[in-house]
Amino acid sequence: MLANARPRLQLFYPWLFVALWSTGFIGAKFGLPDAQPLTFLSLRYALVLLLMGAVVLWTRAPWPARGSRAWGHIAVSGLLVHGVYLGGVFTAIGHGLPAGITALLVGLQPLLTALGAGLFLGERVRPAQWLGLGLGLIGVGLVLAHKVAAGLGAEALLAMLLPAFLALLGITAGTLYQKRFCPAFDLRTGSLIQFLPCLLLTGLAAWAGGERLDQVRWTGAFVFALAWLVMVLSLGAVSLLNVLIRQGSAVHVASLFYLVPPTTAVFAWALFGETLHGLALAGMAVAVTGVWLARR
Repeated sequence: MLANARPRLQLFYPWLFVALWSTGFIGAKFGLPDAQPLTFLSLRYALVLLLMGAVVLWTRAPWPARGSRAWGHIAVSGLLVHGVYLGGVFTAIGHGLPAGITALLVGLQPLLTALGAGLFLGERVRPAQWLGLGLGLIGVGLVLAHKVAAGLGAEALLAMLLPAFLALLGITAGTLYQKRFCPAFDLRTGSLIQFLPCLLLTGLAAWAGGERLDQVRWTGAFVFALAWLVMVLSLGAVSLLNVLIRQGSAVHVASLFYLVPPTTAVFAWALFGETLHGLALAGMAVAVTGVWLARR
């Protein structure tokens, strides 16, 4: 597995994770015009469970000990990191909140994680890390300032902010919870334990909200987005996230999320022609500097 790879290769994990995780907003932009948010996520979870279930059977991956609390801890962490976070992000974007503003709000996670790590995990956050986290926040704001300024009206924007804030709380709480209660588990069986409750609750929420599977339009763009989010995000990036949580402090892992909005902006420029202004480029440099300080 990834955790047993050579140390030199592991140095690339954080940067690979940022690159893969950043494509999540791009995948949402491709797929959400053809499916409602929670239906889209339910399909994603179902395919992940099918694929990972086949891997578990083929490799005979070990499960947590019977009767142990690990089952519950892994499930709770999955609900927070995947169910609440992805549900909030997809719902916010699906209801019209610009992806850039959504990324900016979720980009506040490192600050919340730093506070929570000190309170709940006993991790010591050094002054240089606080400086790095602050610079990262400033950099994210600079990168997406023009998108915020060009966003929706105040009343409409406030009506769509709640899902994004729930996503922020979910990914923050999930990172802290997993680091404290279940930092190490087999990534194959652990993925099944994490995604199964996500599918059940997201599917119920979609049904309660009036979403239906027959409303999905199976266009080429939607199939590509679904396949990308399943294979690259849910299997690749999530596995990397679990490895990073296992190997590093919560603050170190959370600091990587400051690089996601700038990287997403680059992808959006390359794929959709969204321009990067000088202020955005300066913000990217500030964010990278902040992450470097926070991860020293």
